[in-house]
Amino acid sequence: MSSSDIFISETIGTAVLILLGGGVCAAVTLKRSKAFNAGWVAIAFGWGFAVLTGAYIAAKSGAHLNPAVTVGVVLNGGEGAPTWSDTPAYFGGEMLGATIGATLVWLAYYGHFKEHLNSPEVAEQKTANPGPVHGIFFTSPEIRNPIQNLATEVIGTTVLVLGILCLGLADGGKGVAWGGPLLVALVVVGIGLSLGGPTGYAINPARDLGPRIVHALLPLPNKGGSDWSYAWIPVVGPLLGGAIAAGIYNVAFA
Repeated sequence: MSSSDIFISETIGTAVLILLGGGVCAAVTLKRSKAFNAGWVAIAFGWGFAVLTGAYIAAKSGAHLNPAVTVGVVLNGGEGAPTWSDTPAYFGGEMLGATIGATLVWLAYYGHFKEHLNSPEVAEQKTANPGPVHGIFFTSPEIRNPIQNLATEVIGTTVLVLGILCLGLADGGKGVAWGGPLLVALVVVGIGLSLGGPTGYAINPARDLGPRIVHALLPLPNKGGSDWSYAWIPVVGPLLGGAIAAGIYNVAFA
């Protein structure tokens, strides 16, 4: 598969992933949305369905949609698996797709962002860091402890990537056929319900960093800060988790 094919597939798949995942966060967060205050279970299942849809769309490239998955698959190796020379196309598509998806969430909920952020009680938080709608774009911890937060992201991503490797997915279509993305989506729902509470379970560097950049750039009134002091954790943690998952798989199952 050519680098351009990988890049296009990952860009479109990741854009849909973030559109639907960020979209459910917007639906639950923003006032006047019909799903306002629907809760954590709605978010966990919404992200699972987002993964499911993005994975089917990006099946041609193995549907990584996540630099941590790319790292785990490349380290795992195997016949027909992507190599390090393929990673720029994967990483580039994943990052571009994440920024496109976050921008589309803003467009889809444009009026709701405006009304929510201009409401008196929210406007009072205009200097908050992270800002009042940050969860639509990027993650932040409930208890700010860098070691704990990093460990949570490492553990959650290890579960995700190990599950993908054990299913034989993300290797260019040689794994489980139509049911594979569904199983991965259910794994993501499980991670969200079980391990998402402490940090919001980024488990994907592109999913967090791309929308964080969009949040910083968008002309949102009273949007508050983008919490850049925390931004390294949902990047480094998932990448470490992807590498650890590949190591476990090669030792225990290969």
